[in-house]
Amino acid sequence: MTDAALILRPVSLRAANEYISDNHRHHGRCQGYKFAIGLFNGAGNMVGIVVVGRPVSRILDDGVSAEVTRLCTDGSRNACSKLYSAAWRAAKAMGYRRMFTYTLASETGVSLKASGWRKDIQVNGRSWDTPSRRRTDKHPTEDKQRWVVIA
Repeated sequence: MTDAALILRPVSLRAANEYISDNHRHHGRCQGYKFAIGLFNGAGNMVGIVVVGRPVSRILDDGVSAEVTRLCTDGSRNACSKLYSAAWRAAKAMGYRRMFTYTLASETGVSLKASGWRKDIQVNGRSWDTPSRRRTDKHPTEDKQRWVVIA
C-alpha cells in the first residue's frame, strides 16, 4: 500500500480509545482530549490514531500549547509521520502556537524528525508511587525525550 492510500479523518475519543486499547504498546486509554485524528487505509480500516489534548504539565499549559498524548499505528509505512504532521496542522489552524509530545528514551523519534519536530529536553523517568499515596505503575518509568514543534 502506498502513502497516498492513507486517508485522514477526525474521530471521536471513544473510537480513538478503542484503537489505543487494542494496539498501544504501553499506554491505555486517554482521559480527555481536544481532538483526535484517525488514519484509514483504502479499505476503510483504521491503521493509526493521534490524540491531542492540553499539556499534561501545568507549567506548559499556557493556553496556546497542545500535547500529543497518544499516537498509535499498526506499523503502516509513514503513518506516524503523517499523523504527527496532521495533528500539528490542525492545532495551528485552531490557534495553538506550539505542540509537545514525549517518547521513551529508547525510541529514535525518526517520525517526529521527519515531521519537522525537534528534540527539546530529556525528562527523567519516575513513578507516581509514593509512600503517602501508593500507586501501581501502568506505564514505563524510563527516561523520556520531550519533542516540540513551534509556529
